[in-house]
Parts: sequence; structure tokens; C-alpha cells
Amino acid sequence: MAQFGIDLGTANTVVCDETRGIVFDEPSVLLQRNGAGRRRRLIAIGRDASELLGRVPAGMTALRPLQDGVITDLDTARTYLRAVVRRAARRPWQRSYARVAIGVPSGATELERHALLEAADEAGLKGATAVDEPIAGAVGCGLDPMERRVHMVVDVGGGTAEVTAFCYGGVLTSRSCRVAGDEMTVAVYRFLREHHHLVVGEKTAEDLKIRVGYETESRVVVPGRDAASGHARLATIPIAEIVEVLEPITDSIVETLAASLDDLPPEAARDVLADGILLFGGASLTGGFSQRLERAFGFPVKVAENPLTCVAEGAARCLRSPGVIEAYGWN
Repeated sequence: MAQFGIDLGTANTVVCDETRGIVFDEPSVLLQRNGAGRRRRLIAIGRDASELLGRVPAGMTALRPLQDGVITDLDTARTYLRAVVRRAARRPWQRSYARVAIGVPSGATELERHALLEAADEAGLKGATAVDEPIAGAVGCGLDPMERRVHMVVDVGGGTAEVTAFCYGGVLTSRSCRVAGDEMTVAVYRFLREHHHLVVGEKTAEDLKIRVGYETESRVVVPGRDAASGHARLATIPIAEIVEVLEPITDSIVETLAASLDDLPPEAARDVLADGILLFGGASLTGGFSQRLERAFGFPVKVAENPLTCVAEGAARCLRSPGVIEAYGWN
């Protein structure tokens, strides 16, 4: 029987087959032809759809099926998830009899979890189980959520940043901040437009966000379009300015982590201070972010080896551990 772990993220969707490994890892975007009801037709998903962002032809619309890590439009999510499943499991029997665990933000409401499982069921994934993404990511990184020692993880995705501490099948504290990677990208985009009169695409803003902590030069050259004339041009941007733009957003995540530490009893806090925290999710790759957390708290911050795929990998592994599913699963 096939076993799939799915990380249905705001920015990217990752599907892990327990035996074959990662079978789908592409942007969470779908392109469809405009129309009412059945006249709407799916054109492309994933990378094929993402490459058309900012240049979508007339009569078509590019959509993200999730906002802040949860479903807002059930029809769109169902269409997208069905297409993803057919790409990941091409044989019908693989889909019909598969066991599936889907990551869900720990801060999601009961209604939002129901919407996710309903979309999965209508996409052909019968009996899917939802697992909190911080727990799935921890399992994907080799942590055991059933052991007695307390672990703390920070999952910074496109739509949400979540801090969770857990041990022995239970959660000691979990806090969610709906300010994360997407807000960082939007902040960079707005700054370039308002202060440098340069209009850039989403991909350019995201690449710049990631580069700031690794760039050896004090300035970077950014391609875009002049906001006044509409002509293509290059702008030289000081790295320090981008760092300053991102600070208010990283500060919000730091405050969420600080509040989570305050929630812990003394013995649990001692475990965290000794072992540090584990950081994963797409926005964890933002330049200088892990160092920012280390400076703020003074204990080790380790970035996951596979920060973009560990949630899907961990969700698939959870299916082999009935105790983990019983303790942390939701269906």
C-alpha cells in the first residue's frame, strides 16, 4: 500500500512517497481558463503555472489555492489537490488505496482542518489524516515526538511562522504568527517600488530576500522596470537597506518565540536551552535569519538539512508510527 506525506504549503507543495522519496516539489500555483462553473478549465499547476506569474495571458487566471497555509476556496483547492495527486501517483490504484498524512498549520482552526480533509477526500484521498506541520517537520528531521525530552521547533513557511515545543506525545506550547515569508517578499517588493521606483516580479523580490545574508558585496544589482517610464532598467541597491526592511517581520517571529519560551516550565526550558531549536520551512533560508534568532536568545539555532521537504518526509514517516498518529494526528 502506498503511503504519502503531503506538505500543502502557501508557497510550495511537496509530496513524499515513503518508498520513492520526493515525487512532487513545485510552487503552489494553478493556472485556469476563466469561466463560470464547469467552463473553468485547469491549464497547468506547479512550476508550469508559476512561470507565468506576472505574464498571464488574457482569459486565464493564476491562483494560489492556499492563504496563510489554509484553504480559503474549497473548489480551487480540490481542483489543485486532485491534479497534484495525479502527478504524484499516476496509477489509479495508488491513489485509491493510499494512506495519506497531510501537514496542517498548528494554528489552523477546526473549520480550516475540516476544509483541508474535505478537499483531500473529494480529490480521491480517502481517510487522509492531518498532522501539525511542526510535528511532521520534526519527525522528518529525525526527532522523536514521543520521547520524554522537550524539543522546540520553528516552522517559518510562506504564510505562517509557528513555534512548537513538544515531548512524550503532547504539546507543551504552540504559538502561531501569520507573518512569515510572503510578508518578507512583499516588503522587499514595496520598498523597491516606493524608494527606488523599481517594479520587480515576485521571483526577483524573493531571490533578493534570500541573498541578503549571503552576499559578500555591500550592494546588489537588481533588474526591473522603471515605475515612471515603464522602461527596463537596473538599480544598485544597498544590502543594508534590505536587511532593515526585513527587520520588523523577523522581530514579530522573535516575539512569538520569546512568548513560547515564557510558556515553558523551568525543566522544559532547560532542555531547550541545552539543545537549541530546530528551524525549517522555506523562509528559514532567508539570509541571516537563523543568526538573528541566535543573537536574540543566545542559544543554538540549527537549520534543518532539508528545510523545504522535511514536513512532507516527516508526514510520510508518521504513517509508520501509530503512536505518533494517535497522539498528534487529526481526522
